[in-house]
Amino acid sequence: MGGVTTGLAGLGADSLLSLPGLCSLLAGLGLLMFWTGSWKFLHVALCTIKRDLMCLVAILKVRLSIRRHLRNRSTIPALFAQTVSLHPHKAALIYEATGEVWSFKELQDRCHAVAHWALAQGWAEGDVVALYMESHPMVVALWLGLAMIGVEAAHINHNLRQHSLVHCVGVSGARAMVFGAEMRDAVSEVSGSLQPHMVWFSSGEPDREEELCSLQAQNLDAQNLDAQNLDAQNLDALLERSPKHPPRYTLKKGFNDRLFYIYTSGTTGMPKAAVVVHSRYFRIAAFGFHSFGLRRDDVIYNCLPLYHSAGTIMGVGQCLLFGVTVVVRRKFSASRFWDDCVKHNCTVIQYIGEICRYLLAQPVRSSEARHRVRVAIGNGLRPSAWEEFVQRFRILRIGEFYGATECNCSMLNIDGKVGACGFNSRILPSFYPIRLVRVQEGNKELLRDPQGLCIPCMPGEPGMLVGRINLTDPLRRFDGYADKDSTNDKIAHNVFKMGDSAYVSGDLLVMDDYGYIYFRDRSGDTFRWRGENVSTTEVEGVLSRLLGHTVVAVYGASVPGVEGKAGMAAIAHAGGRFDLDAFLIAVQKALPSYARPVFLRLMPSVDTTGTFKIQKTRLQREGYKSRDSREEIYFLNSRAGRYEAVTDELYEAIVEGRVRL
Repeated sequence: MGGVTTGLAGLGADSLLSLPGLCSLLAGLGLLMFWTGSWKFLHVALCTIKRDLMCLVAILKVRLSIRRHLRNRSTIPALFAQTVSLHPHKAALIYEATGEVWSFKELQDRCHAVAHWALAQGWAEGDVVALYMESHPMVVALWLGLAMIGVEAAHINHNLRQHSLVHCVGVSGARAMVFGAEMRDAVSEVSGSLQPHMVWFSSGEPDREEELCSLQAQNLDAQNLDAQNLDAQNLDALLERSPKHPPRYTLKKGFNDRLFYIYTSGTTGMPKAAVVVHSRYFRIAAFGFHSFGLRRDDVIYNCLPLYHSAGTIMGVGQCLLFGVTVVVRRKFSASRFWDDCVKHNCTVIQYIGEICRYLLAQPVRSSEARHRVRVAIGNGLRPSAWEEFVQRFRILRIGEFYGATECNCSMLNIDGKVGACGFNSRILPSFYPIRLVRVQEGNKELLRDPQGLCIPCMPGEPGMLVGRINLTDPLRRFDGYADKDSTNDKIAHNVFKMGDSAYVSGDLLVMDDYGYIYFRDRSGDTFRWRGENVSTTEVEGVLSRLLGHTVVAVYGASVPGVEGKAGMAAIAHAGGRFDLDAFLIAVQKALPSYARPVFLRLMPSVDTTGTFKIQKTRLQREGYKSRDSREEIYFLNSRAGRYEAVTDELYEAIVEGRVRL
């Protein structure tokens, strides 16, 4: 039996690109069943072979395309040009806020204008331009136009402020920043901290009414709105005068070269700039298209931020590479979601787990029964909401997937298994070289066997997800981050066999007997809230600076019936008055909404180790109910706009779900 298993495991995807290879696989599978004589194995094989073959077909389609694009040294701009030639006048992007429709030819013309403008600035291949804007079709035109001449965009999260914003722009090495007019105040706050030679460009018109409301919420004087003026050039005017024909430029980059950066919070510290190469962009979008039954006549409703890979790769990628129309919404609105889908005849929606919960919390409306949506693509749809979401909104197919922007161990739930984020074949587990390996409780370090290799997990045993690295294979590459240290931190050696390297996801998952894999926990100092990964180290640094370098411990607190974990900050406060109102104003200015502490715990001192590392185990266990008379716990009442003391009555109301977080 061992020889048969080894032979099958050695079959790579390259050997399956031909019909004889596929026949060999099926014949070998039958032989393996015969030799094992295991009824359990036969049962698992019969239950999962359809799923595995569905995924195999998708893999073959993507790999064949990748092989062709590698041979032709294709790039995303070149592939987009092919899409434009097929249907230049078809709607490519629709901006929901204004109803503006960009055809494929119009989008291409705007990209050409961006490319000419960038060449006029003297930028060369490998230069970086930071994009700091809310979601708008112009974001697509900017990064794609820059890519036409090899300039790389850095997609900055438009929720970031102050120190986090400075860090993200700085780590990218950006020579210039393009910011939306709505971000002017945030840019003004940090302009003095950024590189003095940086060039500024402003695009779009701000929503004056929204800005005034935001200022009032922060108790700021509206007269100060334009107090700080940046010396920024009007990009819209520059692009209007820029030529719309293709630039006379021969791109030197190929399919495995850098396209742009997308930021990930990682497991600790500040956000990291993940490298996205052209082949990775294609791989993510192509797997979504071929795995979840998408069609070229689909209309996708994309309310996810375009600084995120789900929005700008999985979503917009369907437009650029497969000619699908994408509706771009500036911000998610639960109350308008289905009305928008009906209005634009959407057939596909994108989600994160939180979006599904928000939609389920909405009152029933007529548009729920009138939409044409058949596929929902995303990640984080929890088992508790999965079936209710499908039944209430009549969704025929859920396309759940797993994978960080930079990882090489992405997974697909190709057959709609409730709660699973993906699977690995039990018939041929080595065909797709990912694995769950044992880790030590507490510090999540990889455990090793006597030979020094990682120890695979058995079904039902939680473990760390890892993926074998092969830099010559676009499906197995790990391109890392902008800085080498962050890249090295995510690589382990001697994992599958001696001398190899593997990407370490940082996530704990568990696999069942059929190979379905379920998310268990996120390793390191992060928690997930409002669909975003929150770095506790980053928030601790911000709060500590606001409080004069006071010791602060930040962690996630579970709330019954609520997705993710609410942020909680334990603050060392020796006594006296703590100005909650001033603290909240400072926090609103310094942190994005999803990173602001929902709970505060004021305590005489925060537990630390002998080496002054913050201990959070007890704090996480005790949650937001005080067990010490010397401590005070507060809850952020978002409707009232203030922190309120957690009394017994308020605690019960939160636990019972009578208070909205």
